[in-house]
Amino acid sequence: MDQTFWTYFFVILTFGLYIGIAIWSRAGSTEEFYVAGHDVHPTVNGMATAADWMSAASFLSMAGLIAFLGYGGSVYLMGWTGGYVLLALLLAPFLREFGKFTVPDFVGDRYYSKVARVIAVVCALFVSFTYIAGQMKGVGVAFSGFLGVPFNVGILIGMAIVFVYAVMGGMKGITYTQVAQYVVLIFAYTVPAIFMSLAITGNPIPQLGFIGNAAGTDVSMLTKLNTVVTDLGFTEYTSTTKSKMDVFCITAALMFGTAGLPHVIIRFFTVSSAQAARKSAGWALMFIACLYTVAPAVGAFARMNFIDTVNEAVYIQDGENYEERAAAILADGGKPVPVWYKDWEKTGLLKYDDKNGDGIMQYRGPKSADGIANEVVPNRDIFVLANPQIAKLPGWVVGLVVAGGLAAALSTAAGLLMVISSAVSHDLMKRTFKPDMSEKQEMAVARIAAAIAVLCAGLLGIFASSLPFVAQVVAFAFGLAAASLFPIIFLGIFWKRMNKEGAIAAMLVGLVTTFSYIYYFKFGGGTADQWFMGVSPEGIGFVFMWLAAAVGMIVSIMTPAPPQEIQDLVQDIRIPGQRKSHGMAEGGMAPAE
Repeated sequence: MDQTFWTYFFVILTFGLYIGIAIWSRAGSTEEFYVAGHDVHPTVNGMATAADWMSAASFLSMAGLIAFLGYGGSVYLMGWTGGYVLLALLLAPFLREFGKFTVPDFVGDRYYSKVARVIAVVCALFVSFTYIAGQMKGVGVAFSGFLGVPFNVGILIGMAIVFVYAVMGGMKGITYTQVAQYVVLIFAYTVPAIFMSLAITGNPIPQLGFIGNAAGTDVSMLTKLNTVVTDLGFTEYTSTTKSKMDVFCITAALMFGTAGLPHVIIRFFTVSSAQAARKSAGWALMFIACLYTVAPAVGAFARMNFIDTVNEAVYIQDGENYEERAAAILADGGKPVPVWYKDWEKTGLLKYDDKNGDGIMQYRGPKSADGIANEVVPNRDIFVLANPQIAKLPGWVVGLVVAGGLAAALSTAAGLLMVISSAVSHDLMKRTFKPDMSEKQEMAVARIAAAIAVLCAGLLGIFASSLPFVAQVVAFAFGLAAASLFPIIFLGIFWKRMNKEGAIAAMLVGLVTTFSYIYYFKFGGGTADQWFMGVSPEGIGFVFMWLAAAVGMIVSIMTPAPPQEIQDLVQDIRIPGQRKSHGMAEGGMAPAE
């Protein structure tokens, strides 16, 4: 059985499982739709959180970034890992103690203001739609790769799948679906990594193979890779072209952005207590480490295999007798373009420009000694999916990896859709504009909002195809979250004096400055030499986070202090069991303007 059979087998099997779980766990109330009834077991929630957290950026894009950026790509690995630790230890237990459904819900009650709630909804929507654009691009990459269809068609197919189980099951359905998706994605990620580690280093443990010697030599694998890439005119794999300032700011923006991501925070509202939130955070970190410790090895192995199979290959157009012509070239000492390349070329995500007309693919860097320009342009997001084909692994491994990539992208997309739908139905409609609406009406609005969000997400994913890689799109979302939501969540928990005026000012400053900077330098014609202090758009959220926090604190000091019951509440949420001592029971609302 070939790889096409196995791909369809695993994809259909896993999608059938996801839809079956969504039907079985269909939400019957708003509490089940928003927070899965507050009764998810910490271990189960940890696994669901890991799947929600490890998006297409982690599964598809991070290893591709590390493969082609080397040390420079490690900022994503460090930022996302450190950010989750920051969220788990610093914010999650206290947010759960507050006992709300959503981040805007927390903001609205903590800052006793409907205006603050609405602005928080706007920030959450900006972050979520930016993030989901990256996920839908990952879905398009995966579907176009295994179906051989154009990228945009792949996104449309993914939209239909997400619609079924996100709109039907709500958070309850998504939680248990994400447990299944975690199992699929982690198995799909580690199995080919083990195969490749054995082939390249002789060590079955990818983490050890990555730092060990190349198979049959006394030379370390990384030293060999450094030699190969520098001989071709690329920057040394274990170095980077990024400045220290930019590396620091990108890492920090990803860390603090993680602690402000609504779709990750909402997962800690699904457990029964602050203690359960801490336990689920610990489990999630362990589950996340299973993939994140393997990613550097996968990236290095991908770069090595890509160079070996593509550089200096003779490009033969498809047509009659393709295999015979390829065999003739091999007999003459040449190598044909591999089948995997021809498969991915059909998607438009891998391109060859024969600049000198010699029919030989030249993969070169800007420092190439022979002066030949690079003729091969790969999209970095394809490499985790293409790795099994490049390494000539069994067909069932190829199919498994496709299913894993789709699981990673769809699990996070579903979590983001919950943030969007709950922001519209619960925070805007129920808690702001139409408080007398029934639970049945609220559920209907939530499902309609989720359906519209799926459509918008698909359109954004198509738009995101013009950006280099999924992780870059996702990094913009982290920057927006770091600058707009993290300061008011952190100060709302740890500083009693922070008031509604300060929160509103901080959110507006963080959102407007960060979004404007990203838009100008990515779509408005700005150039790298104009970056503020040399900080790229991916890292600017960290800079503006401090600006937003400073503005919020200054405005708070210059305006009236919060009501005493709010100050007492801030004190109480840091003491387990004291949450309701001031009449702020779950589902209640503080005085609003």
